[in-house]
Amino acid sequence: MQNLDALLRPNKIALIGASKNFNKLNGRPLKFLLEHGYEGTIYPVNPNYKDIAGLACFPSVSETPEPADLAIVALPAKLVANSLREIASAGIPAAVVFSSGFGETDKEGEALERELRDIIAETGLLLCGPNTLGLVNSHDRVMATFSQYGNGSVPSGPIGFVTQSGAFGTAISALARDRGQGLGYFVNTGNEVGLDFSEVMASVLSDDRITVGAGYLEGVTNGEGFISLAELALNVDKPLVITKVGRTKVGALAAASHTGSLAGEDAVFYGLCQQYGVIRASDESSMLDVVEALSAGARPLGPRVGLITQSGGAGVLMADRSEELGLTVASLSAETTSRLREVVPAFGSVGNPVDITAQFIAEPEIFQESVKAVLADPCVDFGVVWFQLMHEFVDDIRQVFENIRESMQKPLLVVWVAGPPEGHAALRELGFPVYGNSSGALESAAALVSYQNVRSRGADKSLNSKGKLDGVSIPATCGVLSSSETRDILTAAGVPLTPTSFCADATSAVEQARSLGYPVALKVESPDIGHKSDIGGVCLGLTDDEAVKAAFRDVTASAAKAQPNARIQGALVQSMDSQNSVELVVGLKRDVTFGMVVMVGMGGITLEVIPDVAFRKAPVTHDEAQDMLASLKGSPLLNEVRGRPPVNRNAVADLVVAVSQLGSLYSDRIAELDLNPVRAGANGVLAVDWLLTTTDRQEN
Repeated sequence: MQNLDALLRPNKIALIGASKNFNKLNGRPLKFLLEHGYEGTIYPVNPNYKDIAGLACFPSVSETPEPADLAIVALPAKLVANSLREIASAGIPAAVVFSSGFGETDKEGEALERELRDIIAETGLLLCGPNTLGLVNSHDRVMATFSQYGNGSVPSGPIGFVTQSGAFGTAISALARDRGQGLGYFVNTGNEVGLDFSEVMASVLSDDRITVGAGYLEGVTNGEGFISLAELALNVDKPLVITKVGRTKVGALAAASHTGSLAGEDAVFYGLCQQYGVIRASDESSMLDVVEALSAGARPLGPRVGLITQSGGAGVLMADRSEELGLTVASLSAETTSRLREVVPAFGSVGNPVDITAQFIAEPEIFQESVKAVLADPCVDFGVVWFQLMHEFVDDIRQVFENIRESMQKPLLVVWVAGPPEGHAALRELGFPVYGNSSGALESAAALVSYQNVRSRGADKSLNSKGKLDGVSIPATCGVLSSSETRDILTAAGVPLTPTSFCADATSAVEQARSLGYPVALKVESPDIGHKSDIGGVCLGLTDDEAVKAAFRDVTASAAKAQPNARIQGALVQSMDSQNSVELVVGLKRDVTFGMVVMVGMGGITLEVIPDVAFRKAPVTHDEAQDMLASLKGSPLLNEVRGRPPVNRNAVADLVVAVSQLGSLYSDRIAELDLNPVRAGANGVLAVDWLLTTTDRQEN
């Protein structure tokens, strides 16, 4: 990780193009630095002025008394390259470039941007931008920005916020301020000609004053960098909460396999977030809801929630939403129930949700003791309390929560509907996350539980110590391999396959069918035909020799007619799986951004109509493979259904692990792999059909 102290935590700042007009873009940084009490040294640089706001102004950065740590560049785009060369020559290690007119505009702008990249490569300059609003480090009062966020108070806090969008990032920052959430950092990465989102966020998280990272992403160009960032955040327990747009955009071109065609940018990104504990927020409000809980230190150790409400209706609503989110409404112990009966009015409820009724207004100890009882229950991992209004009782409510905090050892999220702002602020000062609605609290809790599950997993991802798999030999050719070649590779990699034999003619097909045992399936064999069933190249349920002979003639003829230029090598004879099984799909795809990824999903017709798949970065552990299966909407179909025994999930997970290791170890040769269908049952799992495409890594 690069040391970005000069950029994010500078002691000396040079303002290139500084203006005396504090309303202008190039005048605002100095205005903000002075107003917010920056304690470092400021060097305005502009040959047109002798001084600005009582500070000596210098004609160039080379004439300042000593090199600054950070230069802020507010010049027209055509002047930026020369300015950066002067900055580097003056010994200044970092720069923020506000200027627009680069790659976001036209061909001329793209050329200017390439010139900046060349300068960075030559000098090692740490560059934020161009086309950026800049950055704020509120802890150290660094205001390297012209954003409207600099107007008014800029409260510091434990949240590090990095955004690829300037305007939307400013809106999120202002919303956080309105909610009483302090941003320790606000950084807009702009065009990311130099430093990208992941590099900046990693440095932000390295600050001990930051406990949670929040980010707005429009796209990821450095996949490995993002994965390294996610691993860092997980290791130091500084969770990342990301809002990423473009969820419906397919980032990959149509491919030969289902895995390839489904591996859109967002589908892969979503899977990696689940794998590495990155919390995906749907929008800015959801992001700040989750950050609310994280910045307060809430870390539920499990999904079991205790609900305490002032309203029976609100309790039912929260119980329903909890179950929808995968949380468990805890069953309270007899001891807890007995304790609650001593304090809750008879017309209330001591089940979970606990309804303490409006009586607590007159008797605050009802509220206090009920929350304490629920949180003390060993079957409860965290609590959510719901109440409304109470404008006249802010001091009483504050005292109740202060008393609760003294004995509290589990997280408690507070839903105060239509409560007074000063009441929300008072509880936040005590360290409680506060929400204006129940959905925000419960969705945040579910995200935190998921994060804790990933963090506690701590599984080993070590691969075969030899770096390759014994017996695996991938041909040097690029393109679709024959089914026979792929069969040999998969078998050597430990992937269980349906017994299969290659036959060059009808006579050998009959011999192999007898050897395998009827019934059998017969499929045309050609490296030029990917989906055999689409062109009549598959016959199923063959029960005798004559049926096999006829099928051989039919599938080869159909294939030749459908694709006259295809190389027809013969046919494959396969055993027919008779067990009552579920069809899955398992595959690999070398993603252009994140490298090799593995997929598992519901196969067969389901895949064609309603894709239900999960992606992860390869290789995956057994636990991660199990998580992939559990994340599928069709996961319940793997359980016992109408007398059919449950699928052997361990066997499926083993297959996914084997495929992922194959992909990881041979990522320079494998472009795509599709196993569809994979038949999974109580006795194990078998891949029935397979398609492997090879490539040269240099293609991407």
